[in-house]
Amino acid sequence: MSEHPESPAPAHGDPLQGNPVTPGSQASFGTYRRQPVSFVRRGTRLQGRRQTAWDEHADAYVVDVPRHVADTSVHPDFVFDAAAEFGRAAPLVVEIGSGLGEAIVAAAEAHPEHDFLAVEVYKPGLANTLLRIAQRGLTNVRVVQANAPEVLGTMLPAGSVAELWVFFPDPWHKSKHHKRRLVRDSFADLAARVLAPGGVWRLATDWSGYAQQLREVVADSPHFRNAHDGELAGSASPLTAAWASGVDCEATGEVDEVGGWAPRFEGRVLTSFENKALAAGRVIFDLTAVRG
Repeated sequence: MSEHPESPAPAHGDPLQGNPVTPGSQASFGTYRRQPVSFVRRGTRLQGRRQTAWDEHADAYVVDVPRHVADTSVHPDFVFDAAAEFGRAAPLVVEIGSGLGEAIVAAAEAHPEHDFLAVEVYKPGLANTLLRIAQRGLTNVRVVQANAPEVLGTMLPAGSVAELWVFFPDPWHKSKHHKRRLVRDSFADLAARVLAPGGVWRLATDWSGYAQQLREVVADSPHFRNAHDGELAGSASPLTAAWASGVDCEATGEVDEVGGWAPRFEGRVLTSFENKALAAGRVIFDLTAVRG
């Protein structure tokens, strides 16, 4: 998704809700001007089999979202009714930035007892996801082309999500771009809003600097506890390994005594993106936070 500079916070309003809707807020970046709107938005034109997939399967699997001005915004009056959409009551898993759909479609196939919602702004990626869904004949997956903060802030009912996944968000690794990172304190508030008590927020990144920020966001949030607090510290820490290798940071040889890293989430298939990161020698960091 396109990312935009932050603007001052409003003087009022619930921090777990979106900004008030005003003519000025109905801009190309929707109603969340304080919050970067997820991943970088790339080209959206469909061609070939992707266009065919969209034409043949969008009616069945794409959530029809009323917009503001932008084609990825969500009108704040729209609320997603999972039970009506899927025709049943089941635990809902939401993936933010679902990419080509590799992880969420594999999980949906492996867990027919759960329902899944893929949130992505990259339309060709969603078209690929539709192809995967249709090829497997799945009925428990839907996709939505929308800005993540608006999905979490208003579209999804409070406490309606069993698991929230944010795997490999854009790291914006240059220091001057860190303000554009998706996962920050304000995003933790949005995640907490949609997750049911005891719900799980799973995160993964292949950038050590961002991994430390993710860990701090979880630690600083009053809504979450780190399910693996203190674990994988010292020589077992992936951060210690990153500091030794210097692949994505300065090789300092320091030791991470804090830990808090989760074992790799077995429910996340090894995607092409993660394979490329591993091939480049980068370390994968997993975090698991539980909603209080």
